[in-house]
Amino acid sequence: MSTVNTYHVTGMTCGHCVASVTEEIGLIPGAESVSVELVVGGESAVTVTSAQDLDLPAVAAAVEEAGYQLALQHS
Repeated sequence: MSTVNTYHVTGMTCGHCVASVTEEIGLIPGAESVSVELVVGGESAVTVTSAQDLDLPAVAAAVEEAGYQLALQHS
């Protein structure tokens, strides 16, 4: 059974940003699909379907590799 997690990413402004983040997160072992709801100037929602919960530091590293940052987690 797959799991779905949504992460919030700051700094994304265009389709190229979406493609970069999608590609980098897609390289994480276990990631099955990535979809992005772009919010220019705000926090874009990145929804990841994976075989199991992904390691948060791995997701953060992938987002940073693409040139962006995970937003602080909301409680």
